[in-house]
Amino acid sequence: MLAFIFLLPISFTLAAVFAWKIFEKAGEPGWKTLVPFYNLYVWLQKIQKPLWWYIFLIIPFINVFMVMLMIVELAKGFNKNALWEQGVAVIFPFVYLPYLGFSKDEKFVPADQRKKIKKTFVREWTDAIVFAVIAATIIRTFLFEAYTIPTSSMEKTLLRGDFLFVSKIAFGPKAPNTPLSFPFVHHTMPMSTDRKSFVEWINLDYFRFPGLSKIKNLDVVVFNYPEGDTVSTVYQSNASYYRLLKAYGRNQVWSNKEKFGNIIYRPVDKRENYIKRCIAIAGDTLHIVDQEVFINGKIQELPIDGQFKYKVVAPKGINEKFRDKVDISAEDFNYWKYDMQVPLRDDVAKKIVKVPGVNYVEKVLAPKGNWDPDLFPYDSLYKWNRDNFGPIYIPQKGATIELGMDNISLYSRLIDVYENNDLSIKNGKIFINGNESNSYTFKMDYYWMMGDNRHNSAD
Repeated sequence: MLAFIFLLPISFTLAAVFAWKIFEKAGEPGWKTLVPFYNLYVWLQKIQKPLWWYIFLIIPFINVFMVMLMIVELAKGFNKNALWEQGVAVIFPFVYLPYLGFSKDEKFVPADQRKKIKKTFVREWTDAIVFAVIAATIIRTFLFEAYTIPTSSMEKTLLRGDFLFVSKIAFGPKAPNTPLSFPFVHHTMPMSTDRKSFVEWINLDYFRFPGLSKIKNLDVVVFNYPEGDTVSTVYQSNASYYRLLKAYGRNQVWSNKEKFGNIIYRPVDKRENYIKRCIAIAGDTLHIVDQEVFINGKIQELPIDGQFKYKVVAPKGINEKFRDKVDISAEDFNYWKYDMQVPLRDDVAKKIVKVPGVNYVEKVLAPKGNWDPDLFPYDSLYKWNRDNFGPIYIPQKGATIELGMDNISLYSRLIDVYENNDLSIKNGKIFINGNESNSYTFKMDYYWMMGDNRHNSAD
């Protein structure tokens, strides 16, 4: 990250080079545009801005916004005060700045010698709105963003509806895949269920900037839901599109608009935001035995507020005044009314036993070998369930695994979708990009995320 702090200002030398002839018109030798760091100092002098602006020029991503402002100030030096002129200068500096420098009709006038331009009320507000939108977009995209927790999958560690700010620089911000989008919304326009808030005229490849640290085991992480590439506008990401296909069939999902709405695709940066705990990092082997999590053969402690489902038998119900006393959320309480099972911490389960009207409380445990067909990898070869799962290797960039019909269901989506290969199976043989393959080397690191509310989380 430290190297990135220095490299980004150096990259702004390119923007300064376009201003070579402008520097000369302003009375400075053009070669000064080639000197990293110093060129920005000279630039600030020419537009007569205070030296403290330089502080923001060495702060990653904020410096992008500062260079935009400096380009606008250069344009003002040529009496380019119209909003569209300044916009062209910012969006196309590689064309507009050389034009200003080389044109014999364009003269540079220092700020203290220019006539003051009185802005109209509309222009004042327009400038303020444009400034705020650009600044907020840069901050939201690259520095930090506000989130509201959408589900109860992290209870009781984090509660549904909790409001939090998430650092983008901790693990490195992602460059947006679809930069042309409506500001301050994620993937859908306000007051709409399926109208996209973005256009895909520009679609960039995946790229992540360096971060302050790497993801570690047990870190709480916000990420884009991997299976959220295709969604039903009725269910959104509350029910995976691929699970809907398994349950109802493709024809029903695509044709029954009343039940499923429209089926839409979302690029990576517009998929639903989930928050989970990173249980296994790239290179780890995950194994769950009777609800106990093992990483590389070592047992992992359940987070202090982790919970599982318990069967609670109370023929006459539970008096609601006891709900808060034993820390049962309203959502879980309402869920219990219909299912007789409620997510609880182990210590809370012991308290509920003492509540009047409760006959008994028993932890729900899926026995080993009891296959759950709705659980990844959706293959009867793996008799796995939510309480007895794995072992499974979490791929690491550069690692090579042997491929066969006995493990292809574990890694097919990673190879085919996430790493953009053409995967097919013919007559029991695996083909990748048209070539028969019995091994594969991964291009990216992968992570296993789980909610602390273990039985009520899409892991």
